Amino acid sequence: ERREYIGSRCNKEYFKCAHDCFDRRRTQEGITSCVENCGVPALSANNVVETEMAKFQERLNRSLMVCQDKFEAAKLQKMKTDATNELESCVNRSIDDSIRVLPHLVEQIKSTINMK
Repeated sequence: ERREYIGSRCNKEYFKCAHDCFDRRRTQEGITSCVENCGVPALSANNVVETEMAKFQERLNRSLMVCQDKFEAAKLQKMKTDATNELESCVNRSIDDSIRVLPHLVEQIKSTINMK
């Protein structure tokens, strides 16, 4: 939902900017260049969101891999029942920690793309 808001806001600004490119007396090359420049903020914002979400996913994957490693080690020690319970607990903690980070991640993204 939040990503759609960012996208719709960028689209609105892009189309307003592009419209303004046609309101001035410009050459075809000038109009094309102007319209291309209008897309830069939206592309930049999209890149920021994609980069931050990729980092978020990578951190979550690493924490889940740690859980998997602990599970495998416990299985080797023949503690299968404890291993399964610990795996579930570890996964839950990793997910909860990631969920707690999300509001801060959203604020960081908004700050980076200068969005109030």
